[in-house]
Amino acid sequence: MASTAPQSTLSFPRETFAKLSPHPYLLAHLQPSSNSSSPTRANGRTATQFRTPHINNGSLTHAEGSAVVRIGDTTVVCGIRGEILLASNVPGFRVDKSSTAPSSKEGYNEAKELDLLVPNIELATGCSPAFMPGQPPSTLAQSLSTRIYSLLHSSRLVDGEALKIWYQPPDLSDQDKMDEDEDGEAAEPEVKAFWTLYIDILFISLDGNPFDAAWAAVVSALKNVRLPKAYWDPDREMIFCEDSVAESKKLHLRGLPIAVTSLVFKAKEQGHGKDKRYWILVDPDTFEEGLCDESVTVVVDCGSGKTKMLGISKAGGTTVGMLEMKEIVSLAEKRWAELSDLLDT
Repeated sequence: MASTAPQSTLSFPRETFAKLSPHPYLLAHLQPSSNSSSPTRANGRTATQFRTPHINNGSLTHAEGSAVVRIGDTTVVCGIRGEILLASNVPGFRVDKSSTAPSSKEGYNEAKELDLLVPNIELATGCSPAFMPGQPPSTLAQSLSTRIYSLLHSSRLVDGEALKIWYQPPDLSDQDKMDEDEDGEAAEPEVKAFWTLYIDILFISLDGNPFDAAWAAVVSALKNVRLPKAYWDPDREMIFCEDSVAESKKLHLRGLPIAVTSLVFKAKEQGHGKDKRYWILVDPDTFEEGLCDESVTVVVDCGSGKTKMLGISKAGGTTVGMLEMKEIVSLAEKRWAELSDLLDT
C-alpha cells in the first residue's frame, strides 16, 4: 500500500519576497488580510511614524563646527571650515551705508551674492551599494548640494552681518588745525574681510531620505560653529585671528528650520488597475523610495510659536492636495518639536 506523504509547500523568506515582488510586498503590510493585524510598513513603522534621530555635535576638532546625525540607518557627518575672503579681492565691493546701497535694499542677500556659504555633498563613500568609492559625483549628490544651497539662502538662516570682519580706523585728525567750533567726525568703520563657510557633508551610510538627514546635519553643525576673533592689522595689511577660544563667538542663526519628506505609495502599480487607494509615508527608507514616484518636502520653523513655511518641494504626481498637505505640515510640526530638542542640547 502506497504511503501518502504530505506535499511540501514552496515558501520564500521575507527578504526574497521583497526583492521578487516589492510592490505587493509593501501593499500586503499596509493592507493586511487579517483585521487583527494593524497596518504597518515593511520596516515595522506606521505610515506616519518617523525614525528615531540621534545627533552628536562637535565631533570634528579640526573644524569650526561639526555634527553627526543618524536617522535609522542613514548617517551623515557635516563639518564646517571657515576661510577668510578679503574685501579687496571682491570685484567692485565697497562699503556703502546709504539708502541706495545694495546691502540696504529689501531682499538683498550678501551671503548669496558673495558666495559665503559653500555646501558640498559626498556620496561616493560606500554608504550604499549604489555609491561606491572612486565614482564621479552622482546626479543625486549634485541635486542635494543644489537643494541645500538654495535652502540656506532662501531661509536666510545665516545672517550676512555675522560673516563680516570690521575694522575701526583710528581718529588721526589734527585737532590743532580744526576750528574750535567745529567738531571732528570719527572715522567710519570699514569691512575688511568676510568669513566664507565651506560646508562639507559626508554620508557614512544611506538608507533613504538623504535630504532630511543632510539638512539636519547642516543646521546642527551651523549651531555648533564658533568663529575665532578676527581683526585687521593696518601695519601688515592682513587679517589675524586670536588663538583664544574664549574670544571666539558663536554663529548667529535666524531660526531653526527643519525639513520633512513624505512619499505617496499607491495601491496600484504604475499603469495597472483602477485602485485609487494611497498612503502617505513619512521619512521613507530606500526600499520605499524605489516604489513611490510622488514626493513632498516641507521646511518648517516653529520657533516663534507659530509655524513658518520656509519651503515646499513637490514632484512626481498629483495625488497630494490641500487636505493631504495640511496633514503633512501637521506631521512636520511634530517632527520639528522632536528635532529641536536635540538641536538645542
